[in-house]
Amino acid sequence: MVIESNPGEWITARRLRAHATILALCLWSIYVWNLATPGLRDRNGNLKGTDFLHLYTLGSLAVAHRGADLYNMNAQAALAVERVPEAAGVRYLPLYPPQVSLFFAPLARFSYGWALLLWWGCSTAVYGVCCYCLWRACPNLRDYGWLVFLLAIAYPAFFHLIAWGQTSALALGCFTLGFFLLRARYEFAAGLVLGCLIFKPQLGLAAAVVFAAVGAWRILAGAALSAAAQLGAGILYYGMSPLQQWIHALRRVSAVLPLFEPRLYQTHCLRTFWTMLIPWEPISLALYILSAVAVFALTIACWRRASVPLAAKYSLLLLATVLVAPHLTVYDLVILAPAFLLLGDWLAGQPSTRSARGLGTFLYLVYALPLLGPFARWTHVQLSVIAMTASVYVIWRMSRQTDPVPE
Repeated sequence: MVIESNPGEWITARRLRAHATILALCLWSIYVWNLATPGLRDRNGNLKGTDFLHLYTLGSLAVAHRGADLYNMNAQAALAVERVPEAAGVRYLPLYPPQVSLFFAPLARFSYGWALLLWWGCSTAVYGVCCYCLWRACPNLRDYGWLVFLLAIAYPAFFHLIAWGQTSALALGCFTLGFFLLRARYEFAAGLVLGCLIFKPQLGLAAAVVFAAVGAWRILAGAALSAAAQLGAGILYYGMSPLQQWIHALRRVSAVLPLFEPRLYQTHCLRTFWTMLIPWEPISLALYILSAVAVFALTIACWRRASVPLAAKYSLLLLATVLVAPHLTVYDLVILAPAFLLLGDWLAGQPSTRSARGLGTFLYLVYALPLLGPFARWTHVQLSVIAMTASVYVIWRMSRQTDPVPE
């Protein structure tokens, strides 16, 4: 339905191809031009790779076995300047669990420039493999390989993932592999994979609530075991102290939110949506909780219907993951890549109903609206959150009319 050139359809393959081509050329040509400078500062004066500096510093601490400094912002700032002199004046709030530093220790043995190139390559490879495997699993999209490729490289969240040098490709890998394991009915193994999200625990909140509500105990057991194993690796390497410091740091996040979220307009979740819209914290917090409960209710209701295909359920879970996360920045939207492909494939096999056309439009908006995120500085309305919430509602409504479909 969504990509065919039927009369009355405004989202067609030709139009999507044109939009993706223009967007990819604009985003990546400007980014390459911005990076084309000597040294590690771009034309805007920002450090190339931005957030990767924090990961590089954590890896350097692991190499030096300096567990006591994993949550010492001043010590990390000094080490960052020592390793990367161009990083003077750049500081990060340390909130990753201890085992993340072990993951980046191998990259910290290289110079910053080479480590960043390797990380960019790894992130791109993970993203590309995930998109390719998902496309191959979508029979209704098999004839649109070139279109899928263009949309993948033009996806604003992927652009931000690379520009920020962030870790969200790992989360995408977890969600993608989790989908294939659930499709093969390996629930415990799927839980083991999803438990790896402990490095970004806010991304595991929705899955934990939904799977508990539907009684998916094997998934939860696998996730708990996987998360415990990761935290255990940090304990074996550093001892208990860094883990205790991490838990303490999480408890006091609310006191340092301005440092943690210096640019609210770059966030795309319900909590910050209400925070930007309503400046009174008790009211915005209450609205966040109420809206999150509503999203959970719709998602759980959909997961409880055996007639709904896994592709629709899992896509809904990904949208809920983004919406209810207490903190979610634009690069984390890359985890929605499976939802675009799975829902696109699902819609392509649906009759051209009003709901199907509406969902196609909302998915287009979810894909593109992060480009307008910076305008929320003045409007105080993050439109992408509205589009995602509308998508959740339409999927739930369509799921009520879905005939039984074998998984």
